[in-house]
Amino acid sequence: MHTTTYPFDVPLAVLLTVWCAAMWSAVVVLARHDRRPWAYRLAVAVTVAGLVGQLGHVQEHVAQVIYWLWHPNDPGWMTPLGDSLSRGYGQLTGTDPAVGMEFLHLVGNFLFLAGLVGAFLATRHLALSRAHRWARMGVIMQGLHGLEHVALTVTAAAGMPPVGFSTWFGLLEVGPGLWTHRVWWHFLANVAGTVVFMLAVRAFWRERDRIGRAWKAHTPGRRLTAVTDTQGKHS
Repeated sequence: MHTTTYPFDVPLAVLLTVWCAAMWSAVVVLARHDRRPWAYRLAVAVTVAGLVGQLGHVQEHVAQVIYWLWHPNDPGWMTPLGDSLSRGYGQLTGTDPAVGMEFLHLVGNFLFLAGLVGAFLATRHLALSRAHRWARMGVIMQGLHGLEHVALTVTAAAGMPPVGFSTWFGLLEVGPGLWTHRVWWHFLANVAGTVVFMLAVRAFWRERDRIGRAWKAHTPGRRLTAVTDTQGKHS
């Protein structure tokens, strides 16, 4: 079946991919440099970028549920932006837009996960803080959801029925039952993950002074300064 494409489909898909790749590159840097002042600022930036991306992502699932309420027997609906990105990923990967949609959600969910990991790493020096606990919960939840999207994408790209929790591991036949389950499963998973992320960010904001001090205490230069000041007072 012929699918109409537009000049901006591929650039949009490339832009989203670059955004996700930049996020994970920053995560790798953060994992290796946990005792630098600039690393804390980078972790905060990754957290904010991840939250912004997820708020855009979850709106797609809200729109799908709203459409489902009026058309419960139709295939899952996508916004014009979501359709464009699916076509773009379909062209980039040499597949059709249905498989491109799986690639789109894979990238979107890993962008979300990168933001949560950023929050986890930004609060790592205050492990008992609420922000760190919420972030850790979010990483676990979204990590599992991300693995499902890996399975869905790999199986769809291989020409198989997509396999994941949202398809009962490929056992649901194509039709209203499958479409309904996928729409609501991914809606609930993303809303739950978004709520946890927002709670982590809210706690982060409230505990930012303590988190900032804990980070400074683990910075070598800061510790040296503290020791020097103490020695000066005793001299």
